[in-house]
Amino acid sequence: MVNQLSWKVGGQQGEGIESTGEVFSIALNRLGYYLYGYRHFSSRIKGGHTNNKIRVSTTQVRSISDDLDILVAFDQETIDVNVHELKESGIVLADAKFNPTIPEGENVTLYSVPFTEIATELGTSLMKNMVAIGASSAILNINTEQFHDVVQDTYGKKGEKIVEKNMQAIEKGAEYLKKELGFNRQDMFLEKADGKKRMFMIGNDAIALGALAGGSRFMAAYPITPASEIMEYLIKKLPKFGGAVIQTEDEIAACTMAIGANYAGARTFTASAGPGLSLMMEAIGLSGMTEQPLVIIDTQRGGPSTGLPTKQEQSDLMAMIYGTHGEIPKVVMAPSTVEEAFYDTIEAFNIAEEYQVPVILLTDLQLSLGKQTVDPLHYNKIEIRRGKLLSEELPERENKEYFKRFEVTEDGISPRVIPGMKHGIHHVTGVEHDEAGKPSESAVNRVAQMDKRLRKLNHLNFPNPIHKNIQHESPDVLLVGFISTRGTIEEAMERLELDGVKVNHAQIRLIHPFPTEELLPLVEAAKKVIVVENNATGQLASLLKMNVGNAQKISSLLKYDGNPFLPQEIYTRSKELI
Repeated sequence: MVNQLSWKVGGQQGEGIESTGEVFSIALNRLGYYLYGYRHFSSRIKGGHTNNKIRVSTTQVRSISDDLDILVAFDQETIDVNVHELKESGIVLADAKFNPTIPEGENVTLYSVPFTEIATELGTSLMKNMVAIGASSAILNINTEQFHDVVQDTYGKKGEKIVEKNMQAIEKGAEYLKKELGFNRQDMFLEKADGKKRMFMIGNDAIALGALAGGSRFMAAYPITPASEIMEYLIKKLPKFGGAVIQTEDEIAACTMAIGANYAGARTFTASAGPGLSLMMEAIGLSGMTEQPLVIIDTQRGGPSTGLPTKQEQSDLMAMIYGTHGEIPKVVMAPSTVEEAFYDTIEAFNIAEEYQVPVILLTDLQLSLGKQTVDPLHYNKIEIRRGKLLSEELPERENKEYFKRFEVTEDGISPRVIPGMKHGIHHVTGVEHDEAGKPSESAVNRVAQMDKRLRKLNHLNFPNPIHKNIQHESPDVLLVGFISTRGTIEEAMERLELDGVKVNHAQIRLIHPFPTEELLPLVEAAKKVIVVENNATGQLASLLKMNVGNAQKISSLLKYDGNPFLPQEIYTRSKELI
């Protein structure tokens, strides 16, 4: 028996590959297993190879595995493209319909099962994915009844007959593997999980849930991969809480609408990917100049332009910090797990309102769309902070002067009111202005207002700006990453430690303002610093060199082919760089 294995299903896009992975993984999650899934898919709606790789374990996992134990193939291309990942003695479970073959030199076992034929006999070939799930359950020694509730939840709206037929397909798949092919390899049997209930979600779901729990009641957005699931989740949920989602004509409208709603007193946000953020840059500057809170989610993907819209990359980093024209205070956050994505979204709204600045929550495709097991979230940790938003009646000002919405204060943060508040009238404009908001080109005023805005973040309170895994006072190497690389780095770190290499790890969660004070001692203590990131130019490494120095110690470990890092890649390439 094993306590961990990796399973992958592949075929043509639009062939039910995603639903196969969903039913399989949700059932295992409900049994108490930890899962980590990553979906490779084309930017086409239908056609083109797609696969879903799912790691199953009795303990927490936060990365895709290097190799593969079971490959479920609905076409020969799936075998040809993915067979190299299989371990020796790994299993290919293939539809007999296409007469599957294993490429020469691959030491794996092929089980040819008539997925399509069995499904057709039951009424429709569409149920071939259920037959494949049944065959997979036989390999893992999981009772087919464990899939009933998931099938009921997935297909129950179509009627009990459909549920019954799908369950028959699962049972027939398991029966064929056991009786017709005589499968009985106990080395593939999964150890029992603890049976505890845990959530199973993608990062986008966690962000959407965080926005809801954090008090947001309005989202303006334009659909774009890999951010669309945030909007889709909230379209269903927000109306139940008196909120709404507006699909705008473009990202410019989405960003300005979010600014307007925040100005009116609502907690609101928008979400997009790199191309959409490019369109928002002028509006982000407007948020900075008018000192209106603004939360933006950037789910990074392969660029530039349309680039690789369904592939992993982390190349928006510099653009998010320096993309706007002029100089404004802003905050850029980078959660590294699904749990952090939930809590950091709530904190993004708090920071935006407390400091009256744009806050960008930076994720990537792997975190946004990778589905994984999440321990129960703690809603008692949620805190809503609205900063200097005034709620009590304002005193009448002498000579009926305007309210000093942009008053020069010691901490750089001015009192804020919502429209319609008695004695709170003031001017709002994107040009430089005085304390009451009236346009001003005075040099003295310009310096006063500019200095006021820029000192807002001098005392930014962001808990745990770096996730630290510190094992040694004087390590041979410090591994540094951000967003979804955390789990992969942690696994590589364990392997390096087994080789006698002393390793510390820092995952940066606050990108801007950069946490120099927290990171500098970690860098200075290490003999070598290796920065792991999914881009071609080493953007995070450049930030380290700019903010903590020690450039001679810092090396980049880069990957920009559209695929996420694997633990073995970081282990091997780190050994070469040390």
